[in-house]
Amino acid sequence: MVFKNDEIKKQPVDQGISRQVIAHDSELMMVKVEFERDAIGLPHSHPHRQTSYVVSGKFELTIEGKKSIIVEGDSFFIPPNVEHGVVALIDGILIDAFSPARIEFINQG
Repeated sequence: MVFKNDEIKKQPVDQGISRQVIAHDSELMMVKVEFERDAIGLPHSHPHRQTSYVVSGKFELTIEGKKSIIVEGDSFFIPPNVEHGVVALIDGILIDAFSPARIEFINQG
């Protein structure tokens, strides 16, 4: 299955944050998340496994209260039900992968 970027609608997430579900089936999903400087991905948790890759930018990442600075080329893993969030220190893009897929993202698009 092929997903064409110019055919995928961007979904507003919060102030300064948008996402595109760039590929998925019911078991695995990849999402492109764009952040403007100072945008906040509020702390949250979910039952999905998540891996994320920093395409560009610089972020303050918090996982279970522990803060790290992550930059282009860095990645991280979030186990199910673990609280996490980010603050964009400059404009940036994350690629998130979820297993199983976050069906609510598809239904919002």
